[in-house]
Amino acid sequence: MKVKILQWHAVASWTWDAQDETCGICRMAFDGCCPDCKFPGDDCPLVWGACNHSFHLHCILKWVNSQNSQASQQQPQCPMCRREWQFKA
Repeated sequence: MKVKILQWHAVASWTWDAQDETCGICRMAFDGCCPDCKFPGDDCPLVWGACNHSFHLHCILKWVNSQNSQASQQQPQCPMCRREWQFKA
């Protein structure tokens, strides 16, 4: 007896490999997306700082820009630990 497959539907899931489950700025889940985005994934990636805290890219960019406009002499700080913000290399 032979079986012929007429259709096949694959299902997959993904998750970010972050220490936390939510963004420290917007408090939205990492498996979702930030308030500025409609769909999670490549359009709303996670970024890590040198301090190992992770945020949605859009959230940390807004944070860094707001820090730069408030204090032009100081470097932006991580919103979680207040260390100098640097993107993890």
